Amino acid sequence: MPSEIPGQSNQTGITDYPIRPTEFPRVHITGGFWKARVDTASKITIPYSFAKCEETGRIDNFIFAGGQKDGRFRGSFGFDDSDVYKIIEGASYSLMNKPDPAMKSYLDTLVGYIRAAQEDDGYLYTAWTLKANPYADMVCCSYSEKGQYEGSRWSHELYNAGHMYEAAVAHYRATGERSFLDVALKNADLVYRLCVEEGRTFYPGHQEIELGLVKLYRVTGEKKYLDLARLFLDRRGRGLESDETGKPIFDKYAQDHLPVTEQTEAVGHSVRAAYMYAAMADIAAISGDTAYLSAIDKIWENIVSKKLYISGGLGAGNGIEGFDTDYTLPNDAYAETCAAIANVYWNHRMFLLHGDSKYMDVLERSLYNGLIVGLSLDGDKFFYPNPLEFDGERTFNQGAVCRSPWFDCSCCPSNLSRFVPSVSGYVYASAGSDVYVNLFMDNTSKIPVKDNVLELDQKTTYPWSGDVVLEVKNMESVTATLKIRIPGWALNEAVPSDLYTFENTPAQSAIIEVNGVAFAYVMEKGYALVPGSWKKGDKVEVHFPMEIKAIRSHPNVLADKGKTTIQRGPLIYCAEGVDNQGHALDITLDGTTSFAAEHMPGLLKGVTVLKGKGKVAGDEIPVQLIPYYAWNHRETSPMAVWLGRESR
Repeated sequence: MPSEIPGQSNQTGITDYPIRPTEFPRVHITGGFWKARVDTASKITIPYSFAKCEETGRIDNFIFAGGQKDGRFRGSFGFDDSDVYKIIEGASYSLMNKPDPAMKSYLDTLVGYIRAAQEDDGYLYTAWTLKANPYADMVCCSYSEKGQYEGSRWSHELYNAGHMYEAAVAHYRATGERSFLDVALKNADLVYRLCVEEGRTFYPGHQEIELGLVKLYRVTGEKKYLDLARLFLDRRGRGLESDETGKPIFDKYAQDHLPVTEQTEAVGHSVRAAYMYAAMADIAAISGDTAYLSAIDKIWENIVSKKLYISGGLGAGNGIEGFDTDYTLPNDAYAETCAAIANVYWNHRMFLLHGDSKYMDVLERSLYNGLIVGLSLDGDKFFYPNPLEFDGERTFNQGAVCRSPWFDCSCCPSNLSRFVPSVSGYVYASAGSDVYVNLFMDNTSKIPVKDNVLELDQKTTYPWSGDVVLEVKNMESVTATLKIRIPGWALNEAVPSDLYTFENTPAQSAIIEVNGVAFAYVMEKGYALVPGSWKKGDKVEVHFPMEIKAIRSHPNVLADKGKTTIQRGPLIYCAEGVDNQGHALDITLDGTTSFAAEHMPGLLKGVTVLKGKGKVAGDEIPVQLIPYYAWNHRETSPMAVWLGRESR
């Protein structure tokens, strides 16, 4: 299997991130919380999403564009092609986890449709080939009558291309076949010729192609793809594209208001932004450009200090699906699922650059709260926005009041299809003889350590308990320092800033034992250092304190003034009306209220709930909280993450 992996190149002579992520096929999830989700994504979400693409015409568009059948463009958006690409990417990751001949055969068919739809010069965008009329056909982001890529800022031609490149690399890695990769390279060569050799000045309105181009660079070693990714980034904010009044077409909405190296705060559409920041991290790692690094460091601080939801979600504004001003974090948040996924991508790259656990803390917060909330427990219903409160009646989810089976704009379901199968790729990383243990889930792994391999078997019931056991499986001794992340929540730090703080101080500290003996660990950048010469049978046990903590927000976050929310382990909790006599938004907690944790295997496929007491209109009622990710799986009822707090 080809070995190009996200965040690292195996092409000789390519400089890349100083820390090497352990690719997900080397980390096999064996049980617990995440195996259920990975299995559901493979067995339910991916086939279901492909079926929806067939039903809604997304796959027909490739068949029509390739001349295999006659037909007009079906769908509402020119970027519908990207949904097919993202699901192919996820299906390819699923094949890397577990072979599936039927799925492999289906992908062969889809790749055949895509190859046929590609035009002779390498161009591929079915809305343009089929001349979808943005007026008569009511198709948004379709094409420009001026010609290919002339409407690239609105048409999403380059956005589609980026997802195609990522899918093609994943397919190549899964199968070893070049059928899809060659399509991607032919298209990338066309874009390079137009932009570099012919000097055309277009660049994407929705960033994404940059990430795909970096992956093409890593898998081929062809520097021109990296150069093109950087060119697109460097064209932003320079007034290259304006309307008839001279005003930039996108400005802040698409992070086009300043050159990327001069940007210091997060603005505009949050998915565009986080994809761009992730691409900037790639360029910084590969090129060593300190200006890129300085910019994303400042932007990260701005988000974590002033624009991050307690769920790890990004994007307060419904109108632009994006960031608002500092500390403006209304609880009817947009917090798009795609933005949470992009936040994970970006923070993982920031960790690979800096080796600091604070980036993995933000990643974990987003992963367990703002991201998986978007996928139903059964794998066939979805959230697009993810508010932190809901009155039980108004619409919030693309016109729905509950989880939806699909959307006209289905970027989130297809994005979940590609993310979940690769989640184990965020668990471990290595640099020299250092092995980073970043996330906690049942798995067996083979982690590269210098010229050796450290084999680990991790057992845990995380996030329900804080007990983690790492057992060494390699026969030969491997010298390595285990760097075990002690989550910020276990160190009394809600987030790596003063945006949110725990009200109660911890009574316990994380405990580490090596072969049954307590180990006095040293901390470095949020990691407990556990050095050793590791051989079969060695065990490292970690015990995180699973205390129930109340959280307050910064006083400048007016939406949360006088309110509190509850966290246990990595999970944020919420009140749902179905558990609380129909109440949620009007529940008030006494400052001294304590909750007790109770695991309920029969509820919501197994969750730990928190039970305590609260008040509604002055009357005391029993209160039960559930993990935020699990809300809206029963009857539609009010929900609130932030609850009223009585004055002390």
